[in-house]
Amino acid sequence: MHFVPVVLTPEEKALQSEVRTFLAEELPKGSYRPALGMNAEHSPEFSKKLAARGWLGMVIPPEYGGQGRSAVDRFIVVEELLAAGAPVGAHWIADRQTAPTLLRFGTETQRRRFLPAIAAGECYFSIGMSEPDAGSDLASVHTTATKVDGGWSLSGTKIWTTGAHRSHFFVALCRTSALGVDRHQGLSQLIVDLSSPGIKINPILFLDGTHDFNEVVLEDVFVPDDMVLGELGMGWYQVTSELAYERSGPDRFLSTWQLLKTYLAERSERAIKVAEQLGGLTARFWTIRQLSLSVARALQLGQSPEVEAAIVKDLGTTFEQEVVAVMQSVMEDDPDPGSSSLFESLLAQAILVSPSYTIRGGTTEVLRSVAAHGLMSRK
Repeated sequence: MHFVPVVLTPEEKALQSEVRTFLAEELPKGSYRPALGMNAEHSPEFSKKLAARGWLGMVIPPEYGGQGRSAVDRFIVVEELLAAGAPVGAHWIADRQTAPTLLRFGTETQRRRFLPAIAAGECYFSIGMSEPDAGSDLASVHTTATKVDGGWSLSGTKIWTTGAHRSHFFVALCRTSALGVDRHQGLSQLIVDLSSPGIKINPILFLDGTHDFNEVVLEDVFVPDDMVLGELGMGWYQVTSELAYERSGPDRFLSTWQLLKTYLAERSERAIKVAEQLGGLTARFWTIRQLSLSVARALQLGQSPEVEAAIVKDLGTTFEQEVVAVMQSVMEDDPDPGSSSLFESLLAQAILVSPSYTIRGGTTEVLRSVAAHGLMSRK
């Protein structure tokens, strides 16, 4: 493993300061409810303000409407947005995951069509991977695309599809040829217009009635030939490459940052009594943050830190769940919890969503297998 300590350059520190000033002006304290990391509000208006500053599509080349900036520059912007609990839900998946996938595997026509719109904060994507009987085992997906005149007829069901009720498109992993001995062969990716006939989007509600996840039912949905992403039959390779984009960023350790921040702001006197617990969490947070930043610098230098990214995701999301457990324990032991507060509201939400932290982007078991195989191959 290679986690090289990173010191931000003066230019990178200036960018950090610029983002903080922008957030202080756009989201003054008390004017909004901060989000738990990427479980953020859907705000097209805020997304377009970020786009106007050049903070969407940062790593997209200028010829496709982006800024052509580094992975570390994007890390800095995303870290500040998530730390502030900003409403980044509208553009999140398109900017983080779809754009780099299109750059790597998309056709020139697809890049010209989608990337400028993503960088402008005007086109939203969801991820069409998981299915009712195929969560982490993506090789067993049952959604099938059958060749028809001019395109493909797509049928099946996708589940846990974040934001599908608001997104314009999603990238669906499906089987385009018969299942053979190797389950990883014969899978492809299609870019699907979520307003197409034959699509039904059903909400999956949390216990408190809120809604972010969806079931997407596809019944003979027509997908044109020019919306095949990458090569037919290469879906497994492409989708595992795509997952790498979501495994090592600030979103893997900042989902519960607001709990620590808000607890300290609201209950500073009580915090002194649990200083050892809070100090331990803070130290671990800073360590994981440095590991994540190291991966961003490696990407900037053209390296391929897949193993390091898997380790960061494992450490980060496990840590996020532990923060929730510690905060819940602290509240239960508080003899005078006081009246309802922002912290209590955020804690209640975190208790509901935190079980997903170690699942989204690859389960803990899968990530540790990736890390183990990678480390063995480096011997």
